[in-house]
Amino acid sequence: MRKLFRKGERVRSKSDGRVMEVLRYLKNNIVEVMTFDLESKEVRKKQIKEDKLSRAA
Repeated sequence: MRKLFRKGERVRSKSDGRVMEVLRYLKNNIVEVMTFDLESKEVRKKQIKEDKLSRAA
């Protein structure tokens, strides 16, 4: 398994454009990411497929 992203790296979601931080890899292509919601001011964790992410500029 080749990992595209490293722990702590900033990535951008291709679907909604949010910037997230990589927490860890769960399975082959599933990544656990952390995002900050500005409206409710809370941290949220999601599990997203690696294909739906790109590097943040």
